[in-house]
Amino acid sequence: MTWITTIAYENATGKLKKLYERVKGPDNNVDNIMLAHSLRPHSMEGHMAIYKNVIHHSGNKTPKWLLEACGVYVSHINGCHYCFEHHYAGMERLLNDAEKSTAIREAVINDTPESAFDGAQLAIMQYVRKLTITPAEMVKDDVIALQKQGLDDGEILEINQVTSYFGYANRMVLGLGINTDDDIIGLSPNNSDDPDNWNHT
Repeated sequence: MTWITTIAYENATGKLKKLYERVKGPDNNVDNIMLAHSLRPHSMEGHMAIYKNVIHHSGNKTPKWLLEACGVYVSHINGCHYCFEHHYAGMERLLNDAEKSTAIREAVINDTPESAFDGAQLAIMQYVRKLTITPAEMVKDDVIALQKQGLDDGEILEINQVTSYFGYANRMVLGLGINTDDDIIGLSPNNSDDPDNWNHT
């Protein structure tokens, strides 16, 4: 599950139990990435607040499946199998198009985003790739390229935040040895209209 001690749902008390109640999925399942926070519940609270607001918030204009696709690409680049599989499954469910989902998966694995994306979506993936691999080389022209494809600055901020969030999540997973054992792959907090509703379905 992870290289550090975790507190199981059935053994949790106090604030940790309350947080587990907020993030749990079917059969009281708590994703391993959340269990890994159990010794410091306040960090779980911070993680979920960022995650829910960056990806699962009705204030975003970028389609949620595309935000998930960005996360899948970042996770593959960083070698994070856990986040890749979880968020690919979420993207696949949201997209509801098996052929397109498979094409995106292959494009990500082969690092050929142009084989599954074009126009503004391809520009997004190119931004995501560069920010993940060479963040210190980002320049104003990288943002201008998105603007030229019709993205407004709020949408650019959304893409930036999703890319940055996955950089954090990937490093948490890889640094603590978190795996998918006993996880239900692809669950997510799908109530985008309530930022405080973290239940996974």
